[in-house]
Amino acid sequence: MKRKSVLLSLLFGFSGALLAMGALYAGLRLTGSQTTEKELPKINNRAPVYQTAHTSSAPEFTSAAELSVPAVVHIKTTFQRKNAYYDDFFSPFYEFFNMPNRGNNGSVMGAGSGVIISDDGYIVTNNHVVNGADKVSVTLNDKRVYDATIVGTDPSTDLALIKIEEKELPYLVFANSDEVLVGEWVLAVGNPFNLTSTVTAGIVSAKARDINILGGGTSVESFIQTDAAVNPGNSGGALVNTQGELIGINAAIASNTGSYAGYSFAIPSNIARKVVLDLMNYGVVQRAYLGLTVAEVDGALAKEYGLESVEGLYITEIVPKGAAYEAGIDAGDIILSINGEKVNQNSRLNEIVAEHSPGDKLKIEIKRGKKIMIKTVELQNRRGETKLMDPNDNNIISYLGATFEDPSQSELQRLRLEHGLKIVELQEGALKNAGVQNGFIVTSINHQPIYSSADIENALAGKSGGVLIEGVYPNGMKAYYGFGI
Repeated sequence: MKRKSVLLSLLFGFSGALLAMGALYAGLRLTGSQTTEKELPKINNRAPVYQTAHTSSAPEFTSAAELSVPAVVHIKTTFQRKNAYYDDFFSPFYEFFNMPNRGNNGSVMGAGSGVIISDDGYIVTNNHVVNGADKVSVTLNDKRVYDATIVGTDPSTDLALIKIEEKELPYLVFANSDEVLVGEWVLAVGNPFNLTSTVTAGIVSAKARDINILGGGTSVESFIQTDAAVNPGNSGGALVNTQGELIGINAAIASNTGSYAGYSFAIPSNIARKVVLDLMNYGVVQRAYLGLTVAEVDGALAKEYGLESVEGLYITEIVPKGAAYEAGIDAGDIILSINGEKVNQNSRLNEIVAEHSPGDKLKIEIKRGKKIMIKTVELQNRRGETKLMDPNDNNIISYLGATFEDPSQSELQRLRLEHGLKIVELQEGALKNAGVQNGFIVTSINHQPIYSSADIENALAGKSGGVLIEGVYPNGMKAYYGFGI
């Protein structure tokens, strides 16, 4: 009997435990259901989706670095210091260009970077890296060293083409810089502070930036802005996309100290490709001209001219007989798009034109009053012709677009000059485009003294690339102008 009582007690105890556990489980299910509804509320009948760390991946740069590092070279240059005025003229570049102190023989050493663009030794770099250099030395990534020759320079885009004698070299291919997107990842490859083969990463921060470093006139500034770290010595190096394709040539930084401070700027690859191919094929850049001046439409300009919308480029001036004039475009028209691309920045307009040659045609959408129309513009060369320039054409005075005469002896004495030619009339041409004004007395061209028109022709005969003109205005102000031919 006692044994039976013990068994019944155990049975009832076990049953009670099962009932308690069941009640606890039911309570937990109810509580969990209520908690879940509070933590994951449904919005618009759609449950939120939470991503975990493994659902996204970081950008992969190793393949791009593998392709680009062997194709980027270290450039060392030797200059003979000309004079203080020459240094002042190029001082905006010197700070970025990593110029050491003068050597014992009065020479100046410089360093920069370059990008191999063909297997037979053509290298693109910045004009300010090699312009005026007496010697150019190129060191490859594998430490082989070569003397380089300067094929040609283009100060208006700050580009230069040099060459070494070698075969089967690694090189980069040009990408279409028009397709580069703001926010995409890029790599900057170069030799900052003589630290060879350095790779940094960032994103494209903006496009078509004009930072006014090339001096205006016929200069083309439409930089790709990035936050990839670039420092002195990177100048002339490569900006590549994640596929290892060349999208730009690093040219400048925004800095108050001379070192990287957050943003760097690269010349778009489409401009670089056009310039280097012209230098290869013709020895000169076949520059195209549209023949107009524009102002970017903003709120103030729209109000001033009574424009209905804030878009496009307002044409303020048309060059008589220029390409735009011949196509029937007038001052007061608004450029809305070029070849189907909306254009709201003067820098982008200049970039598009710089990618083309004389004789090329552009479809320009303009707004005249309330009317929209399409004009086909055939681009011209600097002489107002729609054909390519003959590199052997030596009509230099016509190209400069100026009428010269001898300054009076009293003027020479007052300005303490021994020689020079005075500009008494300016037409369309290289001097006007570079910003030269009437009355300017040209004293030297590329450091050759000027006494007569024959001296001008001799100084520029057969010349291709950069030209430096020095002189004085009647008020005694010295001035220096650079342009490319």
